[in-house]
Amino acid sequence: MSRKQSVGGKIQWTRMLKKLSPYTIQKGFRYLKHYGPKEFWIRLHERFEPEEVPYGPWYEAYIPDEETLETQRKHKFDYKPLISIAVPAYQTPVEFLKQMIESLISQTYSEWELCIANASPDNEEMQKVLADYSARDSRVRFCNLKENLGIAENTNQAFAMAKGEFMGLLDHDDLLAPNALYEIVKALQDHPEADALYTDEDKVTTELDEHFQPHLKPDFNLDLLRSNNYICHFFVVRRSIVEKAGGFRKEFDGAQDYDFIFRCTENAREVLHVPEILYHWRTHKASTADNPASKMYAFEAGKRAIEANLERTGTKGIVSHTRDLGFYRVKYPVQGNPLVSVIIPNKDEKETLQTCLEMLEKNTSYQNFEIIIIENNSTTDEIFKYYKELSKDPRIHLLRWGKEFNYSAINNFGVAHAKGEYLLFLNNDVKAINPDWMEEMLGVCQRPEVGGVGAKLIYPDNTIQHAGCVIGMGGIAGHMFVDMPADRTGYLHKASLLQDMSAVTAACLMMKKNVFEEAGGFTEDLAVAFNDVDLCLKVRKNDHLIVYDPYARLYHMESKTRGAEDSKEKIRRFQTEIEYMRCHWLDILKNGDPYYNKNLSLTKWNYSLKPIPGMETAEAKKGQNKEKSVKSGRKSGRKSCRKYQ
Repeated sequence: MSRKQSVGGKIQWTRMLKKLSPYTIQKGFRYLKHYGPKEFWIRLHERFEPEEVPYGPWYEAYIPDEETLETQRKHKFDYKPLISIAVPAYQTPVEFLKQMIESLISQTYSEWELCIANASPDNEEMQKVLADYSARDSRVRFCNLKENLGIAENTNQAFAMAKGEFMGLLDHDDLLAPNALYEIVKALQDHPEADALYTDEDKVTTELDEHFQPHLKPDFNLDLLRSNNYICHFFVVRRSIVEKAGGFRKEFDGAQDYDFIFRCTENAREVLHVPEILYHWRTHKASTADNPASKMYAFEAGKRAIEANLERTGTKGIVSHTRDLGFYRVKYPVQGNPLVSVIIPNKDEKETLQTCLEMLEKNTSYQNFEIIIIENNSTTDEIFKYYKELSKDPRIHLLRWGKEFNYSAINNFGVAHAKGEYLLFLNNDVKAINPDWMEEMLGVCQRPEVGGVGAKLIYPDNTIQHAGCVIGMGGIAGHMFVDMPADRTGYLHKASLLQDMSAVTAACLMMKKNVFEEAGGFTEDLAVAFNDVDLCLKVRKNDHLIVYDPYARLYHMESKTRGAEDSKEKIRRFQTEIEYMRCHWLDILKNGDPYYNKNLSLTKWNYSLKPIPGMETAEAKKGQNKEKSVKSGRKSGRKSCRKYQ
């Protein structure tokens, strides 16, 4: 892959100044205290860099218009399940409560009920609002609890009211998009075995006048879920699964939804992602959406939720907090002492190879490995003298490849001579940053559901070269976060989180040998490009996970040995390999990478939004509507707010 312009940029000071207030300044000092000056400055840059595609106009163009909503209201589904929305309410500001209820009444799918467990029976304002709505719409139901039992038990009381086949979770101060339930039921038509569903979400200001920070999620991603509760909102689950899982548990208050999601997904036949922004998480001073530090106990509960998942699934792992609150690391310790076969193709480049081998010997804590060097048509006397020296080492096996360069065939040749239970494909131009890199990858790879593990690769100038691959990026496949400063974490910290992906680079790829053989090894029709992507996709097709591991970090010079793709022959070969991928992986190229999101760009490596038609028009219309709202507000003397109707 060619080097791209850096993703990094300057702070957009005008946007930051608009956010300044006594509260945000106080919030900034809290974050400064938590992160320290250096980390705080990095995150300030990430937060206030110019948006390549601004979310405001994008969102206005994205949301369905009234004609579309009306069409949805008239649509008749073959399968029309009742969906019960469970809401635990406690001292809810009445305006927030009304807006939450209105967001249900505005749904284009009508088969729902709202089950509110009111833990504030002495709050007369809340009582009046609940009674009024219940009298007007029989689908709005509430019960008064004698006392506040905590969010977990309050939610269980809301569950107890529910009559629906499915149950959805909604916070008392948040909102559903008007098409939320419609999209859920639409997805169920083609996925009758889906027991749990989740959607994308964004945040909205207290006044509902600005949507920001969209969370565009991948399909179900076990390792990402163990890194962060990325599913969060909007979560809908079949009643039978709720009963099997056992509802919420009060000992996990603060992360009760995290624990609940784990138990539901463990029992679900299918976990379905609906890639639409259907939940709006309101931010205000007491909200964890705006102030993570406000509920530190919640992050300890989240850690325990992950530990409980590991215990139930029989997985050994050590959970720890990262510097980013609400994001976690699971370290999987190596079981036993299995042999790893390190496979390194080499042509000439004596110094490069020597540096790599010294790294394996001196900067690698795990030492039960063999090294298979595949000599590929070297021409210098220097390298052959070095091979002679290496032959004295019993752990190093020298093989000679006498045919033309073919990365796939060369590595398959190496595997045929490998004795290890695990294979580590390694370029000769990599250098470890952390000594535990190999044992880190091995611990992950040993898990029964995992087929292969890829590392985080960094250029010598401390920018990212590889942080996982996305299918369709740049045409066929591309690395994520290319050229972003390595000390940054990227969109929702994805550059720094253990997660499942469709593919990783073979510059540093560990794989179970039996999984490699089951997949048929590298496809030798792909002599240079996409062979690692193709291998990963074959492994995924056999129901094994491919994991990106950011805790295995190495420097990578990238294709130093082979040179540039600049001759007519190389260009012709590259086009042939592109056609191979298009023919053999048409479905995923057409339907999209399941570990990415359809609303994200396939030309930008930093999880930017994909521009959509009508953005400019939507922004202009928004400006007109805002002007009208201001005038209306002046006449009425009331602050206007966005209506979800």
